[in-house]
Amino acid sequence: MKLPGPDHPIDIALNRKRVQVLFQGHLIAETRGALALKEATYPVVQYIPREDADMAVMSKTERSTHCPYKGDASYYTIARDGIVAENVVWSYEAPYPAMSAINGYLAFYPDKVEIIETDDGDRDAAVRDAIEHTDSGSGASQRQHWPASE
Repeated sequence: MKLPGPDHPIDIALNRKRVQVLFQGHLIAETRGALALKEATYPVVQYIPREDADMAVMSKTERSTHCPYKGDASYYTIARDGIVAENVVWSYEAPYPAMSAINGYLAFYPDKVEIIETDDGDRDAAVRDAIEHTDSGSGASQRQHWPASE
């Protein structure tokens, strides 16, 4: 077991964006609780809480790999609508103590699925705008009853 450090940094942070994972156009995971793991010079990997993924379309395989920093990874195959993608998902089900934050999370190969990050700030403004323009039934706009947007 190796510990992350200046020669091989690993940073884990909550991704404040909504993260969706699509397989062949089908939503198979969606969360506001993804962890963004940045390891050394590798691209950032989104780790999705297992409870936010459709585990019914995934089956564990016999494949495993070892990372000296994170531990042993287990792999899952996705099967949906007759299409199968082998070993597309991985999970550190018993990560080393320094990486315990990713216990119970799944990661996906981005060349096999589509991973979408959405900034919900834009959505919240759109929802507020829609609410401000609704009619309460009196025929008058609700906008006048809301404080001005900044």
